[in-house]
Amino acid sequence: MEIDIVTGLEIGGDDYIIKPFSLIVLRARVRAILRRVRDIKFDNKITIGNMVFNFDAMAFTKNGKVLVLSKTEQKLLKILLNNKGSILSRSHLVDKVWSDGSEYVDENTLTVSVSRLRNKIEENPNSPKYIKTIYGMGYMWVGGESFE
Repeated sequence: MEIDIVTGLEIGGDDYIIKPFSLIVLRARVRAILRRVRDIKFDNKITIGNMVFNFDAMAFTKNGKVLVLSKTEQKLLKILLNNKGSILSRSHLVDKVWSDGSEYVDENTLTVSVSRLRNKIEENPNSPKYIKTIYGMGYMWVGGESFE
Protein backbone atom coordinates (compact mmCIF):
# COMPACT_ATOMS: atom_id res chain seq x y z
CA MET A 1 0.00 0.00 0.00
CA GLU A 2 1.11 3.58 -0.55
CA ILE A 3 1.18 4.29 3.18
CA ASP A 4 3.78 1.52 3.63
CA ILE A 5 6.00 3.11 0.98
CA VAL A 6 5.63 6.58 2.51
CA THR A 7 6.31 5.26 6.03
CA GLY A 8 9.39 3.35 4.87
CA LEU A 9 10.84 6.42 3.18
CA GLU A 10 9.99 8.76 6.06
CA ILE A 11 11.74 6.60 8.66
CA GLY A 12 14.99 6.69 6.72
CA GLY A 13 14.70 4.36 3.75
CA ASP A 14 16.38 5.51 0.54
CA ASP A 15 14.19 3.40 -1.69
CA TYR A 16 11.27 1.01 -1.54
CA ILE A 17 10.70 -1.97 -3.79
CA ILE A 18 7.45 -3.90 -3.86
CA LYS A 19 7.06 -7.54 -4.81
CA PRO A 20 7.19 -8.90 -7.38
CA PHE A 21 10.24 -6.99 -8.59
CA SER A 22 12.57 -7.33 -11.51
CA LEU A 23 16.18 -8.33 -10.83
CA ILE A 24 17.29 -6.00 -13.62
CA VAL A 25 15.60 -3.06 -11.91
CA LEU A 26 17.00 -4.06 -8.51
CA ARG A 27 20.55 -4.25 -9.91
CA ALA A 28 20.14 -0.86 -11.60
CA ARG A 29 18.95 0.72 -8.35
CA VAL A 30 21.89 -0.79 -6.40
CA ARG A 31 24.38 0.45 -9.03
CA ALA A 32 22.86 3.95 -8.86
CA ILE A 33 23.25 4.05 -5.08
CA LEU A 34 26.83 2.77 -5.30
CA ARG A 35 27.66 5.52 -7.82
CA ARG A 36 26.37 8.15 -5.39
CA VAL A 37 28.33 6.69 -2.48
CA ARG A 38 31.58 6.58 -4.50
CA ASP A 39 31.18 10.28 -5.31
CA ILE A 40 31.05 11.24 -1.62
CA LYS A 41 34.38 12.58 -0.41
CA PHE A 42 35.15 11.79 3.21
CA ASP A 43 37.29 14.29 5.06
CA ASN A 44 40.06 12.35 6.70
CA LYS A 45 41.62 15.44 8.27
CA ILE A 46 40.28 16.39 11.68
CA THR A 47 41.42 19.37 13.72
CA ILE A 48 40.63 19.45 17.42
CA GLY A 49 42.13 22.32 19.34
CA ASN A 50 45.91 22.06 19.03
CA MET A 51 45.79 18.62 17.38
CA VAL A 52 45.56 17.75 13.69
CA PHE A 53 44.82 14.18 12.63
CA ASN A 54 45.30 13.66 8.89
CA PHE A 55 44.45 10.03 8.20
CA ASP A 56 45.03 10.31 4.43
CA ALA A 57 48.62 11.47 4.85
CA MET A 58 49.06 9.54 8.11
CA ALA A 59 50.33 12.77 9.66
CA PHE A 60 49.38 13.56 13.23
CA THR A 61 50.45 16.63 15.19
CA LYS A 62 49.91 18.14 18.60
CA ASN A 63 51.04 21.70 19.31
CA GLY A 64 52.76 21.63 15.91
CA LYS A 65 54.90 18.66 16.91
CA VAL A 66 54.69 15.34 15.12
CA LEU A 67 52.89 12.54 16.95
CA VAL A 68 54.15 9.08 16.08
CA LEU A 69 51.16 6.73 16.19
CA SER A 70 51.34 3.00 15.55
CA LYS A 71 48.92 1.45 13.06
CA THR A 72 46.91 0.13 15.99
CA GLU A 73 46.75 3.57 17.60
CA GLN A 74 45.70 5.12 14.27
CA LYS A 75 42.88 2.60 13.85
CA LEU A 76 41.74 3.08 17.43
CA LEU A 77 41.82 6.88 17.12
CA LYS A 78 39.86 6.85 13.86
CA ILE A 79 37.19 4.53 15.26
CA LEU A 80 36.80 6.69 18.37
CA LEU A 81 36.63 9.92 16.34
CA ASN A 82 34.13 8.48 13.86
CA ASN A 83 31.89 7.47 16.77
CA LYS A 84 32.28 10.64 18.85
CA GLY A 85 29.84 10.71 21.74
CA SER A 86 28.99 7.02 21.45
CA ILE A 87 30.09 4.41 23.94
CA LEU A 88 32.06 1.70 22.15
CA SER A 89 32.23 -1.60 23.97
CA ARG A 90 35.60 -3.17 24.56
CA SER A 91 34.67 -6.20 22.45
CA HIS A 92 33.50 -3.96 19.59
CA LEU A 93 36.80 -2.06 19.63
CA VAL A 94 38.82 -5.28 19.74
CA ASP A 95 36.85 -6.59 16.74
CA LYS A 96 37.30 -3.36 14.74
CA VAL A 97 40.94 -2.59 15.57
CA TRP A 98 42.19 -6.14 15.16
CA SER A 99 39.77 -7.04 12.36
CA ASP A 100 42.21 -9.17 10.36
CA GLY A 101 41.71 -12.04 12.82
CA SER A 102 45.26 -13.21 12.30
CA GLU A 103 46.01 -13.37 15.98
CA TYR A 104 44.18 -13.73 19.25
CA VAL A 105 43.90 -10.41 21.04
CA ASP A 106 42.51 -10.06 24.53
CA GLU A 107 40.96 -7.01 26.12
CA ASN A 108 44.16 -6.26 28.04
CA THR A 109 45.79 -5.44 24.69
CA LEU A 110 43.05 -2.87 24.15
CA THR A 111 43.68 -1.36 27.58
CA VAL A 112 47.38 -0.98 26.78
CA SER A 113 46.63 0.55 23.36
CA VAL A 114 44.19 3.07 24.84
CA SER A 115 46.74 3.98 27.51
CA ARG A 116 49.47 4.55 24.91
CA LEU A 117 47.15 6.67 22.77
CA ARG A 118 46.11 8.72 25.80
CA ASN A 119 49.77 9.29 26.70
CA LYS A 120 50.32 10.79 23.25
CA ILE A 121 47.25 13.01 22.86
CA GLU A 122 46.06 13.90 26.35
CA GLU A 123 47.53 16.80 28.32
CA ASN A 124 47.01 14.77 31.49
CA PRO A 125 46.55 11.07 30.67
CA ASN A 126 45.51 10.31 34.26
CA SER A 127 42.55 12.64 33.86
CA PRO A 128 41.66 12.26 30.18
CA LYS A 129 39.78 14.99 28.38
CA TYR A 130 39.17 13.15 25.10
CA ILE A 131 39.09 9.38 25.59
CA LYS A 132 36.85 8.55 28.53
CA THR A 133 36.50 5.15 30.13
CA ILE A 134 32.87 4.29 30.71
CA TYR A 135 33.08 1.85 33.59
CA GLY A 136 31.79 -1.60 32.73
CA MET A 137 30.93 -0.55 29.18
CA GLY A 138 33.92 0.62 27.14
CA TYR A 139 35.37 3.86 25.83
CA MET A 140 34.02 7.07 24.33
CA TRP A 141 35.55 10.07 22.57
CA VAL A 142 34.07 13.10 24.30
CA GLY A 143 36.37 16.07 23.69
CA GLY A 144 36.85 18.41 20.81
CA GLU A 145 33.49 20.00 20.33
CA SER A 146 34.85 21.88 17.30
CA PHE A 147 35.59 19.23 14.69
CA GLU A 148 36.82 21.00 11.58
